[in-house]
Amino acid sequence: MCSDISIRVEGLSKAYRIYPTPTDRLRQAIMPRLRRIVAPLLRAIGRPVEPPPYFTEFWALRELSFEVAKGETVGIIGRNGSGKSTLLQLICGTLTPSQGQVSVQGRVAALLELGSGFNPEYWGRENVFLNASVLGLTREETVDRLDAILAFADIGEFIDQPVKTYSSGMAMRLAFAVVAHVDADVLIVDEALAVGDAYFQQKCFRWLREFQKRGTVLFCGHDPGAVINLCSRAIWLDRGVVRMLGPAKQVTEAYGLFVHAATMGLPDTAVTLATDTAAEPPSSTAEAEIPADFAVVDEAILPPQQGGGVFGSGLAEITGLVLTDAAGRRIVVVPGGSEVALIVRARASAALSSVIMGFQVKDRLGQVIFVDNTYRSFADRPVDVGAGESVRAEFRFRIPALLSGEYAVGVAIASGTQAEHMVHHFVHEALVVHIQTADILIGVLAVPLDDVKLTVEAEQPPSG
Repeated sequence: MCSDISIRVEGLSKAYRIYPTPTDRLRQAIMPRLRRIVAPLLRAIGRPVEPPPYFTEFWALRELSFEVAKGETVGIIGRNGSGKSTLLQLICGTLTPSQGQVSVQGRVAALLELGSGFNPEYWGRENVFLNASVLGLTREETVDRLDAILAFADIGEFIDQPVKTYSSGMAMRLAFAVVAHVDADVLIVDEALAVGDAYFQQKCFRWLREFQKRGTVLFCGHDPGAVINLCSRAIWLDRGVVRMLGPAKQVTEAYGLFVHAATMGLPDTAVTLATDTAAEPPSSTAEAEIPADFAVVDEAILPPQQGGGVFGSGLAEITGLVLTDAAGRRIVVVPGGSEVALIVRARASAALSSVIMGFQVKDRLGQVIFVDNTYRSFADRPVDVGAGESVRAEFRFRIPALLSGEYAVGVAIASGTQAEHMVHHFVHEALVVHIQTADILIGVLAVPLDDVKLTVEAEQPPSG
């Protein structure tokens, strides 16, 4: 195995036997052996030696092949039942593949089902030694790290109580604390960080950030924001096969499009993924004059770039959008905190009731910064659109003082209500703008302060 490769998966498949009844399981255990005993007689009368199987095979994974480099963090996404947990267990070695092979270089620590390896009758301290030994630590190494493990877990006097008296959050704290101190080379995380209070989640993510500097991580989760934020690449599993493998932002956005389409009962053909030949973000900072009454001037409203994927029923289409400053001039460089207007146009190919138009702004990683739409403003006076008619939405707002950089604007048209609606056309990254904020160095955005005071107070002498 190449020294630069931490995990190599080649032709990996996993099948489970599904028995209709317990009796069939017993038959499968006995009948093949019996028929092999009487094999000469069966051959003499022209009967097959092997009986038909009493089970059906369910392939949880089929022909997976990929590599993870040392120091890389790769996300694994997919719907429930897609094979994510099976893949992680095969990589950990707790399951045996039906076909193919997995090679892992270095010590593996897994956060699959936190606390599942604990003996509920043992005290917490005893389970620390038990779990650490399973993860490869000697008793002496565990003793040396015990104080640090207990400090990380922070469960106080409960460490000397049976684990069966713990809450799920306390068991999770203890399990994570052990894993954080085993000096693993490869960390496998399966939804584990979604449990626990906010304080402990922050502690876990800080530790995970530090681990990423020296180790390899496989991160399985349903939160696209966490996958995009933590991972450089992602693998989308769908019914046991790799549907897509690539940059985390690209894969998670594609996955989100297909999930949204499926939720609304739309076929996969309703989704169009982004391609490498997508239009480039605007590079010019020049401003173009836009007529005041440009609702009927098609040439003034730029067609959407469609740098990202699109999906929808096809009953309406986004035909253009433009971002202007307060004076109505088109802009591609936006000062943070300034007033802007986003105008979106769409054309309906069928009659639509209660039309909703909206937009979202995402950062360069694909994380959604803010979203809004027309529903609340028109909930008491819905707007209907006839077949062949166009509709225009105008959003005026003050752009947040975001960290300077490129931001993508996605736009959509739907019909229905906020809770129940059908998306007809959703264009991700329809427009890319540069937000420039001079007075923010770190963080996500700058908050305007109404007043700032700095006062030196003399120390008061003790009374009495």
